[in-house]
Amino acid sequence: MRIRRVPSPPRMARFHIPAPALPSPRLRGRGWRSWRGPRTWAGVDRRPPSVRRGRSRPATAATTSVGAQPGTHTEPLGSSADPGPYPRSSPCTMDWQPDEQGLQQVLQLLKDSQSPNTATQRIVQDKLKQLNQFPDFNNYLIFVLTRLKSEDEPTRSLSGLILKNNVKAHYQSFPPPVADFIKQECLNNIGDASSLIRATIGILITTIASKGELQMWPELLPQLCNLLNSEDYNTCEGAFGALQKICEDSSELLDSDALNRPLNIMIPKFLQFFKHCSPKIRSHAIACVNQFIMDRAQALMDNIDTFIEHLFALAVDDDPEVRKNVCRALVMLLEVRIDRLIPHMHSIIQYMLQRTQDHDENVALEACEFWLTLAEQPICKEVLASHLVQLIPILVNGMKYSEIDIILLKGDVEEDEAVPDSEQDIKPRFHKSRTVTLPHEAERPDGSEDAEDDDDDDALSDWNLKRRAGGLPDVPP
Repeated sequence: MRIRRVPSPPRMARFHIPAPALPSPRLRGRGWRSWRGPRTWAGVDRRPPSVRRGRSRPATAATTSVGAQPGTHTEPLGSSADPGPYPRSSPCTMDWQPDEQGLQQVLQLLKDSQSPNTATQRIVQDKLKQLNQFPDFNNYLIFVLTRLKSEDEPTRSLSGLILKNNVKAHYQSFPPPVADFIKQECLNNIGDASSLIRATIGILITTIASKGELQMWPELLPQLCNLLNSEDYNTCEGAFGALQKICEDSSELLDSDALNRPLNIMIPKFLQFFKHCSPKIRSHAIACVNQFIMDRAQALMDNIDTFIEHLFALAVDDDPEVRKNVCRALVMLLEVRIDRLIPHMHSIIQYMLQRTQDHDENVALEACEFWLTLAEQPICKEVLASHLVQLIPILVNGMKYSEIDIILLKGDVEEDEAVPDSEQDIKPRFHKSRTVTLPHEAERPDGSEDAEDDDDDDALSDWNLKRRAGGLPDVPP
């Protein structure tokens, strides 16, 4: 009788990414032998003969084939269709745990991706494309972001940003257990001790919400609002950061019947935090409410007097970010609810004169926007005439070139002294408030002359106080 040689198992794949299945033996701990599901490795069924003959319970967890599209399912692990020469970890449930070898390879990949070497970056991108075929890979990324607190913050944050890109590209194909695990990890760790990690988790939450999940994630907004009441600063700040991003990206949806108008609860909640002891929390609260001014959200209009009263109380806040958001709110209110500001216009103008000279340029730039918006209102001449003697010197002072501007411009001035000015150089421009122009920029034809002017202007320097102050005298009557 001839003895046939049993072929050796195929070599293990280089990367240990477990697909959704039952726990691998190395991760099950004590008592794992009582489990009677498939026990395979490298295509070899290592279960006892009595189990292999069919007395085990049928496996129900679907797995992903190597090379299959993300989110597709094939036959259970251990079947003839299973090609997986890689170890499997636990299902994508809330107690999911990674395979240690696979986790180390993910960490190494994340560190390699921070290399400035172009060839290394290309290899990393190729590996990421391969790994994205396995939905379980996203579990590793969220695990690194939220649970591996021993790793450095850049590596953890990078893991979250890669996951964010995967969500944007493939979220609809994520298996429900994977999506649920990511959501739960985000909410459980929104109060991470690191501000960078909190911000990354907030970005991830917002990206998931933007994929149509705001309606499919009903516990998100209530839970974030409840976390605002936490006595732990990190939890409160992390929840507010996520809410601010959601308000920025989904302002119209939040004011719709599709979500039962959550702003009716959120706006009064935000207003309560205008007096918070932390300037970062105060800034978040103002920024959240500001997102709904231009849309005239009904929940905000119902609380407009309280909102304006709170803004006045923060006018002399020590934090520049708070002052900037206060100026931004007043500029938008000047356009949409000027009737509520008219009784206080003299005080508001005096305040904006001070803020236009603010030592923080971002605050001064935001305050400068107020004068452009006011210039487009019918009451401009009436309310501003008596203040021009103060305003004009402030604007002229803001038009001065800094030493850096002079250095940057010096070369150009010396080189084109003998070159006549073109028509474009001497063509007059009429500036408008950004609160008016920005919403309509997308509607402007690409070939319009204004668009060309803006492109040329932006190519020279960023939008700064000098340019904004210099544009104010050009505003037509």
